[in-house]
Amino acid sequence: FVFLKITQIQSFMNNTLIADIANKTLDLEANAILELKSYINDDFISCILLLQEMKGRLVISGIGKSAIIGQKIVATFNSTGTPAIFMHAADAIHGDLGMIQPGDVMICISKSGESPEIKVLIPVLKQTGNKLIAITGNMKSYLATNSNLVLNTTVAKEACPNNLAPTSSTTAQLAMCDALAVCLLNMKGFTAADFAKVHPGGALGKKLYLRVDDFAAQHSKPVVHENDSIEKVILTMTQGRLGATAVEDKNKKLCGIITDGDLRRMLQKKNQQAIVAKNIMNPNPKTIETGTLVVDALDMLRQKNISQIIITNRGKYCGMLHIHDLLKEGLL
Repeated sequence: FVFLKITQIQSFMNNTLIADIANKTLDLEANAILELKSYINDDFISCILLLQEMKGRLVISGIGKSAIIGQKIVATFNSTGTPAIFMHAADAIHGDLGMIQPGDVMICISKSGESPEIKVLIPVLKQTGNKLIAITGNMKSYLATNSNLVLNTTVAKEACPNNLAPTSSTTAQLAMCDALAVCLLNMKGFTAADFAKVHPGGALGKKLYLRVDDFAAQHSKPVVHENDSIEKVILTMTQGRLGATAVEDKNKKLCGIITDGDLRRMLQKKNQQAIVAKNIMNPNPKTIETGTLVVDALDMLRQKNISQIIITNRGKYCGMLHIHDLLKEGLL
């Protein structure tokens, strides 16, 4: 019993220690990001204006952990309307400098700004005439003093207990680069429609470009006449597998919808054989026009608390969108 108590106490102490270390790490990195607000200065604004008017691409370089941050921010810039490529600082001085073209702007990321590869790279870059932006935590470094513009990412302390492993510093670099990217996309007027053009894949892309018309063309289009029998209604709903059917009048104009809920309520009525579609339909179906984004249709389904919605084109029945369709597409 005593042994179990000691084991429980040790387990509790270990768990508390782990939580404390995790919280301290997050606090240090959060503070590192907040400190960046004091570094949003004239050079930062000049960077945005330079990148906004850039005729070529953004070439981002770095070494070590900074290189990994550079690769991530290249992806962010590309996905938000600014063409960008990554050039590893070590590879640059062994042939990759050939990727730099007139009109390109360079960003070099380095905590110390004193890496040997950086010191070799900078003089060569200056000869090309391309503008160079430094992102560094050492404002007196070789990189900082030899760049056109400098963004300060100094941190008080790494989250690493030895103050060695890049943690707070790489977090600050990433946050500063994100600030650049977000400012730039706002200045360029980059919209959700623009975003969709470069994100056609996955659930995110589908939300941005998929329209209700796509479902109208691909899925069944259950419909009955207003005077059709209940048997016809049930058969149509079963074949359509959408749990509902549209109802049209003699002029093929949409006049209602019948759901499985309407069928259940019908069972409470007498003389069911005399009932036709128009007797149980909802004459005010929820509709959505062709051309509407599926994500907007999803919002309507949620707001109205319904499972399906009728797709129309100027009042003409085009098909039906069911919430199960969105599930299959991975949009929910």
